[in-house]
Amino acid sequence: MLTGGETPRRAYELAAELEPDWSKVALWWGDERCVPPGDENSNFRLAKEALLDGLEVAPAAVHRIRGEFEPEQAAREYERELGETVFDLVLNGIGPDGHTASLFPNAPTLEERERLVVAAQPGLEPFVQRVTLTIPALQRCRAMIFLATGEEKADAVKRAFGDPPSPATPASLVRSAKGTTTAVLDQAAATQLPR
Repeated sequence: MLTGGETPRRAYELAAELEPDWSKVALWWGDERCVPPGDENSNFRLAKEALLDGLEVAPAAVHRIRGEFEPEQAAREYERELGETVFDLVLNGIGPDGHTASLFPNAPTLEERERLVVAAQPGLEPFVQRVTLTIPALQRCRAMIFLATGEEKADAVKRAFGDPPSPATPASLVRSAKGTTTAVLDQAAATQLPR
């Protein structure tokens, strides 16, 4: 499962260089902004430009959230497509406010335990509606990796990995239920973690 934002761009480029044949891979997204797939704010567009366009052999399946649809419709359709899928790897980012996917601090979406995909209100710019996987869906993975870089993420990283779990820091609530959870951080993002 892929994440959006600018942090994973280089990781996607490297992944395409290191393994150009993705014929045995099915791709999913953890969230999407409600914009067309070619929009500059689309998580799909980021992955297409940085990863998919660099592959020699395309993935076996690309399960895109239909950001161009009405949010509730896009959420229902993606949830139906998702079914009982268990992910081998979930890649998550962390926003400066502690959000991950489109699960924002203290939002009602953090309480959802029945649905796997829901519409979400914008928490950060761009202020557009979003579609996001819920905590129960994100947890269904064998490995989860959080990727964070930069000093502006240091406080959120500390709250996500150094403090007790809290709805004020959604990334602190999301962990693999079937395997491992790992944080990959640069030195600047890790500065506030206990040594």
